[in-house]
Amino acid sequence: MNVFESTIMNRIPFNTGWTCRPAASEAEEVPVTIPHDAMQWDPKSADSPSGVNSGWYSARDYLYTKHFSSADIRRSSGDLTLLEFEGVYRNARIRLNGRLIASHDYGYSGFYADLSEYIAEGDNVLTVEAHNSDQPNCRWYSGTGIYRPVWLCVMPERHIMPDGVRITTVDYRTGRIAVDVRTSHPGVVYVSVLDADGRSMAQFKALSDWLDGRGNLMHEECVIPDVRLWNTDEPNLYTCVVRFGDDEQREVFGVRTVECDARRGFRINGERVILRGCCIHHDNGLLGACAYPAAEERKVALLKGGGYNAIRSAHNPCSKALLDACDRLGMLMLDEYVDGWYIHKTRYDYGTEVEANYRDDLADLVAKDYNHPSVIMYSIGNEVSETAQPRGIALTDAMTQYLHGLDATRPVTCGVNIFFNFLSSMGLGVYTDEKAMKEIEHSGKKKAVGSEFFNRLAGIMGADFMKFGATLPPCDWKTRGAFAVMDVAGYNYGIRRYRHDLNRYPDRVIVGSETFCSDAARFWDLAQSNPRLIGDFVWSGMDYLGEVGIGSQEYAEYAKNFDGSLGWVSAGAGRFDLTGKPLAEASYTQVAFGLKPIAIGVVPVGLGREHSPSAWKMTNAVESWSWDGQEGERTQVEVYARAARVKLLLNGREIGSARVGRDARVTFTAVYRPGSLTAVAYDADGVEIARTSLATAGKETRLHAVPEAERIALGDGLAYVRFMYADVAGTVKPLLRGDVHIEVENGEILGFGSACPYYERSYRSDTADTYYGEAMAIIRPCETGILSVKASSPYGEATARIEVR
Repeated sequence: MNVFESTIMNRIPFNTGWTCRPAASEAEEVPVTIPHDAMQWDPKSADSPSGVNSGWYSARDYLYTKHFSSADIRRSSGDLTLLEFEGVYRNARIRLNGRLIASHDYGYSGFYADLSEYIAEGDNVLTVEAHNSDQPNCRWYSGTGIYRPVWLCVMPERHIMPDGVRITTVDYRTGRIAVDVRTSHPGVVYVSVLDADGRSMAQFKALSDWLDGRGNLMHEECVIPDVRLWNTDEPNLYTCVVRFGDDEQREVFGVRTVECDARRGFRINGERVILRGCCIHHDNGLLGACAYPAAEERKVALLKGGGYNAIRSAHNPCSKALLDACDRLGMLMLDEYVDGWYIHKTRYDYGTEVEANYRDDLADLVAKDYNHPSVIMYSIGNEVSETAQPRGIALTDAMTQYLHGLDATRPVTCGVNIFFNFLSSMGLGVYTDEKAMKEIEHSGKKKAVGSEFFNRLAGIMGADFMKFGATLPPCDWKTRGAFAVMDVAGYNYGIRRYRHDLNRYPDRVIVGSETFCSDAARFWDLAQSNPRLIGDFVWSGMDYLGEVGIGSQEYAEYAKNFDGSLGWVSAGAGRFDLTGKPLAEASYTQVAFGLKPIAIGVVPVGLGREHSPSAWKMTNAVESWSWDGQEGERTQVEVYARAARVKLLLNGREIGSARVGRDARVTFTAVYRPGSLTAVAYDADGVEIARTSLATAGKETRLHAVPEAERIALGDGLAYVRFMYADVAGTVKPLLRGDVHIEVENGEILGFGSACPYYERSYRSDTADTYYGEAMAIIRPCETGILSVKASSPYGEATARIEVR
């Protein structure tokens, strides 16, 4: 019998049968399924210590409990029995039958709990404490509890070590790879490489007998014939099946190499790739922090469809499900370690522990990422003004070199806010321990400190404030030490330094680790002729919970206040909104990158008093020409094009013509009249090269219930249903508003709401308000068959039916 015909599975989901309750109360335990975000149960309050950071949730500690029987676990004497927790926020304490068996403080990285010696015969009680009441401890919405999956791993006494298989591309041209396997004992290891169709492409056996502090090691190389490489356009994947005695592990990988240097820039398999990137936080909008695989994949698919080829995981390690999705869809990942080092950004954040824990934390990061072809770079921190200090420069060097020792195949960067480093060196730092302490004193009050103060200041002063500040000479002096000891210099909002620093530092490779949307076209043009400028990561790709209002340009109809106080829940900073809908800024970005020839955005017509624009919001334009009842009202129309000149036509009549500057954006004043709004782009010779139109919706209004997929899988599948007030053909009417109530059969509502950054309701309700005519429901199916969602509203009823397989 072929040694690979038999498969032993030793990693099973451990996500059902849990209960949860607030730890400091005698409240009844509520059944939950993991992933679970307990912060969605917490009240919102003007007295919330985390305030704008969390979206005014008053976070508590929670206790999770799960009963299981030893008879349900197929294990023998000597077996290694582990629980893998992919993420618990935060300060997790794991107990089995009352005995503490594991603890883990960092809320954004995974860890193992060894149950082997503590499982009792018969019933066992597993508890997980998640401590999150010491607020504030994060600058965005963190969530609380077991928000990523849990796995039970049972391995025989002679086993492959957890995370013990690593695959490295040695030569992409020939398909040569190296396979490293760590085992608990010496012995023969069998390896097979399978293609996407399950066909064996290579097989070998080798001895694992090189013993070091991390176990026995097998290292062997093999060639995959007629290899199909992994890249963003063709994300070809293979599976490495490793067998050691009765133990087996399978690792999905791609054959590809990453190179990055000052001569040729960033390359995958020898070909230059310019990173068209965006930053994202870890939450999934209406789902809170829950890392459902379907939600993570949807997020990657939306961003890939929006023209991005890279993601920066801001500002913490991303989930395994997100990496799996990036591998399958061809999205590159810049995975980031932490938001701060030894200077606190919030009073109770992880900063106190970084210097003591970074070696273990970075080892965990590499263990999670190593086999994923999508991961092309590591970031050791974000806006760490410590990099302006000798102590911080030494820490930069130590982390970079340590990562090189763990993984020599990927470069290391760090997102540095150049202006912040200068301010810090002058004693005016945005982040200090003193300001972190004052944040507690001023929680729930008008006075802002730290990042909240700076975000408000940047909102008032505009994007140029930070970009100009970065050009000051001391900004160079206070960053060059840290930039010299990392592989790629990460510039946050430093586009105006690019030309100067590329000339001054001929060996420096630069990435725009955090940028403004309005700079996309200028970055793209500069990167074409400067290989050492390798990429751009806009803030942000998708809107996110917490850090409220920093990217919002809102109207009084949708917000009771404009000061970011209670009622605000999201940043409003995404090119995609909280429900995953692309905004006009998303189309602008595609035009700037040369992926779309032309697009139109219209500033909303007929709304009242407006909240002042944000530095992180290029425009609040939407792609609509349906503004019922606003005939004769003036508005601004934006045309995005890579062209010499554009014209704007309303119902066939020209209302404006203008040259297109280097920002690929032109603004016209227009008077709203129903019909067809058309933009036409011309080259330098006056030849038409592209056109696009927006049409007014018809008079009749209906409620539409539109599922994103007609079929989903039971288990990991989620049903996303968008509700829209639109005409018969489905053209949305953004000025219409009214509650939508839903009833679900064969499903559980996980999230229901709108994309509005100001949202007083819970996302766990069966009724939601609309925002620009739309709302979204996210539903988990209960069993195979038909999942039905019936909706009612002031504009009628609608039903969505999704097949569950």
